Amino acid sequence: MPASEFALEISNLVKRFARPAVDGLNLRVRSGEFYALLGPNGAGKTTTLRIVAGLLQPDRGDVSIFGIDALRDPVAAKSVLAWVSDEPMIYDKLTPLEYLEFVAGLWGVDARIAQSRARELLGWLELGPHADTRCEGFSKGMRQKVALAGALVHDPKLIILDEPLTGLDAGSARQVKKVLAERVQAGCTVIMTTHILEVAERMAERIGVIASGKLIAEGTLEELRRRAGKNNSTLEDIFLDLVGPSDIAA
Repeated sequence: MPASEFALEISNLVKRFARPAVDGLNLRVRSGEFYALLGPNGAGKTTTLRIVAGLLQPDRGDVSIFGIDALRDPVAAKSVLAWVSDEPMIYDKLTPLEYLEFVAGLWGVDARIAQSRARELLGWLELGPHADTRCEGFSKGMRQKVALAGALVHDPKLIILDEPLTGLDAGSARQVKKVLAERVQAGCTVIMTTHILEVAERMAERIGVIASGKLIAEGTLEELRRRAGKNNSTLEDIFLDLVGPSDIAA
């Protein structure tokens, strides 16, 4: 994998549907950081991340993941990233352990390593007692944790999460946040959208705010506070100043 200071580089990215969803977006996320991408509804967050994950093709622009051209070599790019959506996509008839071993096999992970890594991930997410239970009866929180474990089983360098805490109870949300923090400490890069601004405020090293498909502000919380001229303000206050109070959902 090419050495790169940046886990993700987006240049002049454009994607139109009935109107521009992403409009000349430029964005850089450093290797090894926790980055929160915020914006009002319809700002272009999910569309951007789906393009990065290889689920959508842009109309124009460039996407580089650890120096890999993600549009020209999507297989190589996907091998170093993981995508977790707000709606967990797992196979109901498999147990968590079977699902993780299946996903690991798709990535060519050695079977012995896959089983060891799967059990470790299930333990981290407190799913060990349910490792051999079919997923069909699982709650939303349990399914989301299985999906997260599946995304991590091939040891990705970049984790992209779109509203990963939606619908989770407090205990499940805490476990997910703990695992993400540990992955960043181990050198992984995390990019997350969330409508829970307190989570972004506590966890993110840098925060980007987009509106109408463009990046309108970026920096650490302290840098955003200085820009807003409010040294003790919350991220919610800064966010509302930037995008207006009409729709705070990120």
